[in-house]
Amino acid sequence: MTAGSGPLEGLVVCDLSTVLAGPYCSMLLGDLGADVIKVEPLEGDPTRRYGPPFVPPLEPTADPDPSRPPGESGYYLSVNRNKRDMRLDIATVAGRQVVERLLATSDVLIENFRPGSLARLGFDDARLESINARLVRLSITGFGPTGPDSHRPGFDFIIQAVSGLMSITGMPDAEGGGPTKVGVAIADLTTGMLGAVAILAALRWRDGDGSGNGSGRGQRIDSSLLGSVISWSINQGTNHLIGGDVPTRLGNQHPNITPYETFHARDGEVAVAVGSERQWRRLCAVLGRDDLVADPRFTTNAERVRHRAALRAILVGEFDRRTAAEWVDLLVAADVPVGQVRDMAQVFRDPQVLEQRMVVDIDHPTVGPIRLPGLPWQLHATPGSVRRAPPTLGQDTDELLEWLGFGAEDIAAMRQDGVV
Repeated sequence: MTAGSGPLEGLVVCDLSTVLAGPYCSMLLGDLGADVIKVEPLEGDPTRRYGPPFVPPLEPTADPDPSRPPGESGYYLSVNRNKRDMRLDIATVAGRQVVERLLATSDVLIENFRPGSLARLGFDDARLESINARLVRLSITGFGPTGPDSHRPGFDFIIQAVSGLMSITGMPDAEGGGPTKVGVAIADLTTGMLGAVAILAALRWRDGDGSGNGSGRGQRIDSSLLGSVISWSINQGTNHLIGGDVPTRLGNQHPNITPYETFHARDGEVAVAVGSERQWRRLCAVLGRDDLVADPRFTTNAERVRHRAALRAILVGEFDRRTAAEWVDLLVAADVPVGQVRDMAQVFRDPQVLEQRMVVDIDHPTVGPIRLPGLPWQLHATPGSVRRAPPTLGQDTDELLEWLGFGAEDIAAMRQDGVV
């Protein structure tokens, strides 16, 4: 294994997915060393047009095509590093032949077509197994492969609505709020993460523990945005299933713990998370309000939750007395979980963020040096890495076709016919 290549070196991933859930899943595998081959339609992944911002090329063309994006979109760049890229029309016979060769040499297939679409292209489960019985196949849909809503397209925003997530996100009605989405596409990201976990589990079943006891076979994995978000409802979903109540929006307050929310300091917002009775007593000491510890309304977390409105009214007045930085210093010293609410500019210049290598620099072939968020984990024996910048559209098409065994004449014919 080459240094920094990652524990999945040698694993080949065919990524037929677009937009976010599938590409995020394949990027995680790529960060861990897998050879990810992104197969894009001729018009490219839709995220190439999601912007601004766009990073313009270092050498603009003299006569730019107004139908093409003005550069590389930040959205596309965010989830497509560590991949090789092929531009291919898989609706053609020749295009499907390329996909067949790619699948025959791959360990993993990731796709997010609507149910039945891949089968209509000639790649149903039986066909895929005949091509490569060892292939692990992740199919991502919006609502699942069966059921009355299976035909509906899956968009993160819609899933946040129908999964109940928006009903518990936002300020309460009494404060003039309404349902709101999470600030990132959490349904897509959740599905991509869980998809990567399922892929690794299926590979373990196929390959075993290295003692020759694996099944030797791949399998199909069905994953949906709806199911992923519902699985992440955790305490909110379980609160309803076992308690019968319908959770409502509490803004930044926690449904089961208090104080566990944001408070307005003199110059900004601070998040305070009191997760134990010991931390509650420490908070009261820092506030100079030891009387709250003895108040029967606040002696336990359960009592504080029952009287959260009265407690919040008291704490709001206390936190308004100092700046956010002062509260952070005081509460950190008292070992009470606290953090100042920061914007992205503050986050990416924070010494702790930089120490954890959560910003990486890499050279892009057309736009030059770019900065991307770093890897979310550090494997000390087999570290992953950012080895490749997000590819341009079709950047590696010829290289990949040659790797798959196509000759120069075959490649030229495919180009002439508009297959690649």
